[in-house]
Amino acid sequence: MKKMMNVPERDRPREKIRRLGPAALSDQELIAAIIGRGVRGTDVFSIAGELAKELRSGREGLTYEKMEAVHGMGPAKAAQLSACFELSRRYPEKDQGSIRVTRPEDIINLLNGLEFKKQEHFVCITLNGAGEVLGNRIITVGLLNHSLVHPREVFADAITDRAASIICVHNHPSGTLEPSTQDLEVTRQLTEAGGILGIRVLDHVIVTRNGFLSMKERGLL
Repeated sequence: MKKMMNVPERDRPREKIRRLGPAALSDQELIAAIIGRGVRGTDVFSIAGELAKELRSGREGLTYEKMEAVHGMGPAKAAQLSACFELSRRYPEKDQGSIRVTRPEDIINLLNGLEFKKQEHFVCITLNGAGEVLGNRIITVGLLNHSLVHPREVFADAITDRAASIICVHNHPSGTLEPSTQDLEVTRQLTEAGGILGIRVLDHVIVTRNGFLSMKERGLL
């Protein structure tokens, strides 16, 4: 069992929402944030994992009855999730599926002022086979000019999205557009991991208030 109290505070779903925003969380983490806790013998992440698996299966939808039947849920948690789904249905976010990325300039409008952030943010944009945006998520937030990222964090949601490719983006608060040695090493690791998973890394873009640099266009990818 993985009790919430045993999870480092910065990695707890509700803390990650506060720190990174909900887009940075996996389906399992989002569900865990909503239902809050598990029951004796079953932790919240196991319950959330079962529900996330059912969501991704696409079979008949995740009804109140199905949620209530999952061990550890019950009527209260099923009602919480049902209410969240209904609010999402009534007030859907702007669909990004029609946004097609064919060049680095196309992603600038997706970055929500990333170039002006005072901490380094690493963002992963997932794309389908037609180059249309499936997701746009903050993966990590670093210190002033230093962000650590691991391939498993980058590709976890890409796999969930069934993405054909990804574009990585991060900002340099210092204002320099030149990639660091670490930037080049991370790009190499992600490209190799993507090759194994069958998810292409199309580009790694650095943005600052002064412009952007595409590693693909620079010949570094």
